Amino acid sequence: APRRCLAHNSLTMHSPAASMPSPTSLARLTRIEQARQAVLHERHAPPSGAIAPWIERSWQRCMAMGLQPGHRVEFDALTNEQMRRTARDNAALVQTARPVLDTLGRAIVNTRYFAILTNADGVVVDASGAIDHSDPRAHLITRVGTDLSERSIGTTAIGTALTEQQSVWLHRGEHFFDSTSVYSCAGAPLFGPDGRCVGMLDVTGVDAVERPELKHLVTQSASRIENALLLGLTHSLTLRLN
Repeated sequence: APRRCLAHNSLTMHSPAASMPSPTSLARLTRIEQARQAVLHERHAPPSGAIAPWIERSWQRCMAMGLQPGHRVEFDALTNEQMRRTARDNAALVQTARPVLDTLGRAIVNTRYFAILTNADGVVVDASGAIDHSDPRAHLITRVGTDLSERSIGTTAIGTALTEQQSVWLHRGEHFFDSTSVYSCAGAPLFGPDGRCVGMLDVTGVDAVERPELKHLVTQSASRIENALLLGLTHSLTLRLN
């Protein structure tokens, strides 16, 4: 089957602010690079405080699966049937989450980030916001049916939030693959009324300024989706606590 690849990309900055990182940003990127060298190449513990423990755990899981940071990230070409099947199987989640996803997409429209909704397997079921479909780095990860799980594209907010089952923030080199270091993203898992994880909500930017506050926004939005899933159940009494 035909395949499309996300190969290494040189960074393309779109504003003077983006082209001149602050000393704080440069120091953070340096710590991340030191952690990558230690864990991914020298195979020992990273410098203290360089990365969060859950990022190192994800890197270790990726290496245990045989992934290598220098490998290309490949996205299978999707058929129309695959897209239709994904949409059909996740229709209830998409319908419930769509109002929140649209609101989130509008809230971040001027930040160069966009929103992605996946199912519990990390497969894209919906997306919203200012998505530049002329840029394959944005287009390929927002197609319904694309597998963005940890086993497929390594450490990202999507796969890691689903595996760790907690809200996360990742910036640039905190992603596992070299070629996904163009992304910055926040993710939060979604839990259904029975407590099972049913998917996750993500916001991603391509060559974007780091905005860790988006982790809080995506977590709030995930909570609203969870509330909507609960209220969608047949019930005879709703008790609201404030």
